[in-house]
Amino acid sequence: MAYTTIDDPSAYFHTQLFTGTGSELSVTNDANAGDFKPDWIWIKQRNAATDHGVFDSTRGVTKNLKTNKSDAESTEVQSVKTFNTDGFTLGTSGDYNGSSDTHVAWQWKANGGTTSSNSDGSITSTVQANTTAGFSIITYTGTGSNATIGHGLGSAPTMVIVKNRSSAEHWMVGHHKNSNGFQSSVFLNLTAGKDTDAVYFNNTAPTSTVISIGTNDKINHSSENHVMYAFAEKQGYSKFGSYTGNGNADGPFIYTGFAPAWVMVKNTASAIGWVIQDNTRSSTNPRNKRLFANITDAEATDTDFDFLSNGFKLRNSGNTPNKSGEVYIYMAFAEHPFVSSEGVPVTAR
Repeated sequence: MAYTTIDDPSAYFHTQLFTGTGSELSVTNDANAGDFKPDWIWIKQRNAATDHGVFDSTRGVTKNLKTNKSDAESTEVQSVKTFNTDGFTLGTSGDYNGSSDTHVAWQWKANGGTTSSNSDGSITSTVQANTTAGFSIITYTGTGSNATIGHGLGSAPTMVIVKNRSSAEHWMVGHHKNSNGFQSSVFLNLTAGKDTDAVYFNNTAPTSTVISIGTNDKINHSSENHVMYAFAEKQGYSKFGSYTGNGNADGPFIYTGFAPAWVMVKNTASAIGWVIQDNTRSSTNPRNKRLFANITDAEATDTDFDFLSNGFKLRNSGNTPNKSGEVYIYMAFAEHPFVSSEGVPVTAR
């Protein structure tokens, strides 16, 4: 049997905890992290209510977007100042490096900051793609007309996150397991359920070469700059799926094919936020160190999931992760695969 599994997910994704100093700080990833220079960094202070910060090596250092806000891109010179071979350097920002404050940084690898022009779509895009990990960072200028954007992944993305960089517009999320797929969207910075307006992704699922976009200003404002993060599933590393809640502490089991390192879920029917759990802030079951992508709240303690060798299981009867009868979409990245590229079961660490 042939397997196309990523054996070492840490080469493409890592969660790093750190304590701020209030002075310029080089955050060095733990020794167990894969040896990679991060290209997408998402930072959140854990011990206080502050904005999330999203930085990437395509837009460049100090260019910040906040998942909990619709704000346009800001230049914050004391935020992420360099992307390093083993982490990143922060300035004196109170949100991301306040003295004695605790933080988490989720990091993904794209292509080491190297971009290329992509003319596969009707709009020429700038793409930084990692086809092995199924992740690309795409920037483009909107036209206001139905269009397509080249993504460079070589396989169809199953989840796409988009933000207008020039204007205050909501974050758009397209997901193939939304109840009607890319005919609808969800807002990353809001609690709202899915929006079935076709103007976002033009009622069209992504292909192996392009992502379709409609006429809405959030995703395609004429003459304005946008960034898109596109994800294609990779066995043993990433999964973008859905489940139906049962409202029971003995909740559904969701098979991913790997032991999760990071999971984010969203109810698509009700006004419930985007909850995030990872295996670093909460290193044993049940995973109970909760952050929300759409709000500034400090980290809270609330049991959500067990992380298992081949997926995750709901352990909360509440509405946030497990409202009875309602559909949730999720985004998950691996600690290690369930089965290696040689077809051998992997022993959980």
